[in-house]
This record gives sequence, C-alpha cells and structure tokens, in this order.
Amino acid sequence: MTVVSAPVIKTALPGPKAKAIIERDGKVVSPSYTRSYPFVMARGQGATVEDVDGNVFLDCAAGIAVNSTGHSHPDVVAAIVEQAQKFLHMSGTDFYYEPQVRLGEEMDALAPFSGPKRSFFANSGTEAVEAALKLARYHTKRYGVIAFLGSFHGRTLGSLSLTASKAIQRKGFGPPLGGVYHAPFANCYRCPVGQRPDDCDAACLSFIDDQILVHLVSPDEVAAVIVEPIQGEGGYVVPPAQFHQRLRELTTRHGMLFIADEVQSGMGRTGKMFAIEHFGVEPDVVTAAKGIASGMPLGVTTARSQIMAWPPGAHASTFGGNPVSCAASLATIRLLRDSLVANAEKVGAHFMQGLKDLQEKHTIIGDVRGKGLMLGIELVKDRKTKERAAKERDRLVDECFKRGLLVLGAGANALRLSPPLVLTKDEADTAVRIIDEALAVVGSAG
Repeated sequence: MTVVSAPVIKTALPGPKAKAIIERDGKVVSPSYTRSYPFVMARGQGATVEDVDGNVFLDCAAGIAVNSTGHSHPDVVAAIVEQAQKFLHMSGTDFYYEPQVRLGEEMDALAPFSGPKRSFFANSGTEAVEAALKLARYHTKRYGVIAFLGSFHGRTLGSLSLTASKAIQRKGFGPPLGGVYHAPFANCYRCPVGQRPDDCDAACLSFIDDQILVHLVSPDEVAAVIVEPIQGEGGYVVPPAQFHQRLRELTTRHGMLFIADEVQSGMGRTGKMFAIEHFGVEPDVVTAAKGIASGMPLGVTTARSQIMAWPPGAHASTFGGNPVSCAASLATIRLLRDSLVANAEKVGAHFMQGLKDLQEKHTIIGDVRGKGLMLGIELVKDRKTKERAAKERDRLVDECFKRGLLVLGAGANALRLSPPLVLTKDEADTAVRIIDEALAVVGSAG
C-alpha cells in the first residue's frame, strides 16, 4: 500500500465493489453482526486504511481497539511470517513451545501487580474473562461475582452474564449464569447516586456494602468483583481514582478477588501498559486481549501464582496461545514498550485538547473524557438536562465516515475514538477537523 495522507474519497460510499461484497455478505454471514457503516477493507498501513474501491480513510476505530501497533506493522508481520514458517500449531494444552513460555514471562513482567504470576492463554477477550471467572470460583470456593452496570465483558454465556451494557446483547439468551450481581459504576458525568465528583468519595460503591451484601448475597459467598478500569462499550467512562481504591479495600476486606478487565483498556491504550495503573491499586487478576497481538486472535488471563494453582485438566484451550499469535504478541509488546505507550500518552493529550476545543464550539458535546488514545465524546440535546442525543451520535458516526474518518459509537450516545497507537499529532488534528465538520452538519443543541 502506498501511504497517502488520509482521507481521500474517490467514489460515492459505498463504492461499486464494496456494494457487491456487502450484497454477498448479506446472503451468507450472520445478521447478528453490528456493522455501523458500509466500509469494506482492502488494505491498511499505520492509521490509514483503504477500501476495495480505492477510498482512503483515517482509522480511529482500529478494529475496535485491536490494531494497537497500526495496520500490518512490518515488525509484527515479520514475526508472524517467521513463526509460520516454523510451525503453525501444536496446542499448548498438551505440548510445550517457547513462544508461549516467552509470552508468559513477558506477562509476568508486565502485569500490574507485584509478586510471581502465571498466565492462561485463550483466543479472545470473552474467553479470557471466562477463564478469570472460573479461576475465581475455583480458588475461593465461592460462587458469587459482582460486576457493574454499563460493563461489557464479552458474549459467551458466562461473560455475557457479567455484561450489562445493552439489553439487546442479553435478550433471548436467558437465563444468565446464576450468582452474578450488578452495582452502579462511577460515571461522574451521570452520577448514579446524585453526588458531585469533588466530594462523592465513590459513594456509588456503598450500594455493594449496603444493598448487595445485605439483601442478596453474603460476603463470604462472593468470589470476585470484576471491573473495567475504564468502561469501554459503556461509553468510555473514566471513574475517579477513589472508586477503584475503595473497591480494592472492599474486596480485600471480604476476601474477594479483584479482577481488572483490561481487554479494551490495556496494552498501552491509555498511555500506561494497563489502565488500572492510573488509579494506584493492584488487582489480583487481569484479562487482556484486543491490542495484545496487533490483530491476531489472543486472550490472556494473568493472576497471582498462588491464585492460578488449579490442576491439569481444570481449564484448557486447543487454540489458545497459538504460536503465531504468541509471536505477534511478543513483537507487539516490544513496540509498545519501546515507543507506542509513550506515543499514546503524548498524542492522546494533544487529541484530548482538540476535542475540548470542539466542546467549547459545539454545545451538543456534553462531555469529553478519556486517557491516552482511549477517548470519548458524549452528545446531549441539552447540557443542563443531559438528555442523551442518541440519534445525533449515530448520524455523527455516519457523517465522519462520509468524510473519510472511521469511528464507532459507545454506550447510548457517546462517540469512541480508539485509533492505532501509532497515530501522529497531525493525524489527530485531521480527526478533530473532520469531527468538527461533521458536528456542523449534525447541528448544535440548545
């Protein structure tokens, strides 16, 4: 792919080749997929992607925060090719191979808690969460799990039972896994208990102590609390530090495990390797996926060694920790450590300021939030009432696409910006300009 400055839109969208592929897709692919707009990928490099009709876009979606090192980074591609030429698969469940061991050593060094660690390797984020859920029950000999409203932990039945983002994700699949309880998440823009951020002391967590653990389940029957350090699908919501600090104290007091779901927020996206590092607490278990292997399928559950002490056969995966995925992950981690985590912090701060400037200009923007290159814009019909501008958000996504910018929604009315971590300041400025132009079409509220 010859890199050009994105965007370059040559045809009506979708173009004729894209239309033909979309028509074929409609006949043979599950209709359960949530395609936001008719983009048909042909190739990509860095933060630039090209569709099958030759239209070039700036990518601020990164395959839902997956392409952390950009599209087809040459170091990652080289690692994939080198490993593929040796062997593609041998199943780490039954045999040994060094790439999986090396990745375990890397996770031991990287995971955001002290002491020795062990890792379980899976294929995806939801599988990593399933492993964490099973591990928590096995280790504690308790059944209960507390999760949070607005959370997204996956779509397999166990992780879906933890998920509380959108009803459509759960509709028709009940009953969910028993023993799961949901508490309010600390969304300071829409405080669930009517407090102010400067003096709330994460009062929403009192719901766990005063309601869940009094009326629904005894504390000594709760295995774990699972939480996204920054909510992803729920709207890119950043809680105050005291939320996680009080949560850590609560779990320690009651002998519960603290599971940090870093599937979307981890691997450098927030300007630190893991988002929980922003909040000054150490979890007991961390899940990672998405950006961990630059697009190759991989999920990892890392826990304190004394917790991950289950016997052979307790949990396994035929394809989890595939050697090619491990090779891609090792290359990804090198790039993250060497430069991309720092770039996410630097360019993210620049991007955030550009979005804050848009907030001053467009009253339809109620809130701008995030850390690093995990940024969210919440749209409202009125800043005083904070009435959600859901249709306007959907139209904003479409208008950005028409102008050559790929973005996605999050929650009911937020726009998520999760570009590859190779994004430059100039590319961030281009994204801000396009969002500005799209907002002018969508219209300002109030």
